[in-house]
Amino acid sequence: MVENKKKPNPIDIHVGSRIRLRRTMLGMSQEKLGESLGITFQQIQKYEKGTNRVGASRLQNIATILNVPVSFFFEDAPGEGTGVHSGTGEPSSSNYVVDFLSSSEGLQLNRAFVRISDPKVRRKLVDLVKALAAEAESD
Repeated sequence: MVENKKKPNPIDIHVGSRIRLRRTMLGMSQEKLGESLGITFQQIQKYEKGTNRVGASRLQNIATILNVPVSFFFEDAPGEGTGVHSGTGEPSSSNYVVDFLSSSEGLQLNRAFVRISDPKVRRKLVDLVKALAAEAESD
C-alpha cells in the first residue's frame, strides 16, 4: 500500500531554508530560536524543512528575533518568474548561499570574512578566491 503523504509547498521549503540560513549566520541554535518563540526545536526543524508551514504572526516574530525584514524569507522564492533555477541552467543565488552556509567550511569562511573591516582586503580576498576557482576549472 502506497502512503499518500503531501509534499511540502516549494514556498514553505524556501522560507524554511531562509530561516535556517539566517539562524546559522547568527550562530543561533534551533533550541535558542525555539525558546525565543516558546516552541520546541523540533518545531523549528519542521519549519526549516518546510514540512510545517510558518504562520504570518510567527514569521513576523522569527524576523524580529533574527533581525531581518519579513521580506528576507521570500527573496529569490520560486514562482512568478523567479524559480529554483534562473533559466541559465544554474541554481538561483539563494540556493548557492544556502548550500554554502550549510557547509562547515562555508560557515567558517563567512564568519571570518565579515570580521575583515578593510574593504580593500575583502576585495583582494574575493579576487583570490575567483582566481583559485578559475584555476581549478582549467585543470
